[in-house]
Amino acid sequence: MNDWWRRMSLSRRSLLGAGGMALVGGAVTAARSQRRGATVEHAPVKNRPAGTAAQHHRGHGGMLTVGQVDDARNGFDPTHMLTDWDQGRVTMLPNGHRLREFNIVAENKEVEIAPGLVFPAWTFNGRVPGPTLRVTEGDRVRIHFANAGSHPHTMHFHGIHSARMDGVPGAGEAAPGETFVYEFDAFPFGCHLYHCHSVPLKRHIHKGLYGAFIIDPDPARHPEQRDVVVSRLLGTPENARWQEYVMVMNGFDTNFDEENEVYAVNTIAHAYAHKPIQIDRQRPVRIYLVNVLEFDPVNSFHLHANFFDYYDTGTALTPTLKTVDTIMQCQAQRGILEFTYAEHETGMYMFHAHQSEFVELGWMGFFDVRDPVA
Repeated sequence: MNDWWRRMSLSRRSLLGAGGMALVGGAVTAARSQRRGATVEHAPVKNRPAGTAAQHHRGHGGMLTVGQVDDARNGFDPTHMLTDWDQGRVTMLPNGHRLREFNIVAENKEVEIAPGLVFPAWTFNGRVPGPTLRVTEGDRVRIHFANAGSHPHTMHFHGIHSARMDGVPGAGEAAPGETFVYEFDAFPFGCHLYHCHSVPLKRHIHKGLYGAFIIDPDPARHPEQRDVVVSRLLGTPENARWQEYVMVMNGFDTNFDEENEVYAVNTIAHAYAHKPIQIDRQRPVRIYLVNVLEFDPVNSFHLHANFFDYYDTGTALTPTLKTVDTIMQCQAQRGILEFTYAEHETGMYMFHAHQSEFVELGWMGFFDVRDPVA
């Protein structure tokens, strides 16, 4: 059996033929399949009988990774990533302009992307995706970027800025050991992203150099739609009503044949199937969805048993699509999804890519919808 595994090519086609990612997890991690504990904070909710999630997994054929990724060794937890907003260091400039400063370091790091499967990543601040930068429309943004990696790197922001701040070779590229400071005003509001733009571009993105960049709308600039604006502005009472999550859809070519063997949201295969996202049934849900998948032309998000309103790129305050349950995005497309479970039963509700291959190779999870504690 061991000889057979050594001869087997680790490609996504052979993985599917052999039974999907469950086979990878079982073969690579048989000696370490005992689950490791992880402390995760959630909103107070009523207890659910133990084993519900596992029973639900078995009901869908058991096509999941076996075992559990060591989040502590990785240095990041995909559950924590969902709500880990980096708002930077806030000061005021002499002209009264608000300044947000961030420190970002590019570095090489091995990341466990599925149980026992380690990928040689290039990272921003030691994680994939990089930190979710969240600012307010009109803020002055200053990024102190240091390249501690082994190749030239940049930070290219999707948004409005000058050519010299574009984060491309010749305009913001830092060689190993060098630094660069990016500075611009945050426009337009919406759900955006940043990524390395050094060449070869496909390799620098695929290796992990990307992250979400969210610009909240400024109520003073949109008085005619203030109610909607303040619901998106982090820190307001209206925003606190929402359950907000950032989901970066990505994948990994583990044998460098320019085909992905692992697909995920926030890097870890089946992370939210093994640890479903707990949802308070009485509060609406908002997802900042970003696609950075390389080597496949399109990715998708499908919500089971429900529908959502979609704000393409997040740059509108009224939905660009209403009452849909599936959205497609090519690389760098992004948007905001809004939905509610207020009229639903409690229970496990699946979400996933609607490419079946992606599901089997890691891109599937559950919302664990519960009633709040009285």
